Amino acid sequence: LGDKSGNVIHLGERDCSMQRRYQKLIEESPAIGLKPETRATLHKTAVHLAKAMNYTNAGTMEFLFDSRTDSFYFIEMNTRLQVEHPVTEMVTLTDIVKEQISIAAGNDISFNQNDIHCYGHAIEARINAEDPVTFTPSPGEIVGYHPPGGMGVRVDSAIYDRYKVPPYYDSMIAKIIAFAPNRDEAINKLLVALDECIIGGIKTNMDLHRKILNHPDFRAGKVHTKL
Repeated sequence: LGDKSGNVIHLGERDCSMQRRYQKLIEESPAIGLKPETRATLHKTAVHLAKAMNYTNAGTMEFLFDSRTDSFYFIEMNTRLQVEHPVTEMVTLTDIVKEQISIAAGNDISFNQNDIHCYGHAIEARINAEDPVTFTPSPGEIVGYHPPGGMGVRVDSAIYDRYKVPPYYDSMIAKIIAFAPNRDEAINKLLVALDECIIGGIKTNMDLHRKILNHPDFRAGKVHTKL
């Protein structure tokens, strides 16, 4: 976050390594497997870049991390909210959308870096209207919709029963986010949430998410863009 007064703060980091054809499927915060000094340097670098360009509003710095050399490389900056912003909101107890609107209205950031602390672990699954095996798009009418709920479960979506998923846009129709004190609990909670979720009439990739979340490499934190 950056404001017109030159204040810039970071809100931690996310790991978005679980991808298909370089499209993110699962995102989590904090990133796993980073050394404390690497994490701190990553945050410092992002803040330095934003300050150097006098950046104002919410934005996301993207880096590639090489675990073999413990090095990271800048890719790009998304000058906006990203799909996975809820995991950051849940671990930092912030409302990035509210803050973005406030900054755009000319206000300074309403908190400082010392106010930001990461609590627990959050993980998000992108629910797409597509076949979980062939990845063929699955537009059509939703017949029967029941979103999951409970403490630590969040659903960001605009779908409803009898909603017609159009074939013209991105296939993502919902985001299911789970928060817990640690990563294992967050994964288990997300699995329960996926089991509770009912989206009838069309195919979704929820079965794919179940396979990923139960994969031994994923559970062990051995995530990478080719997994």
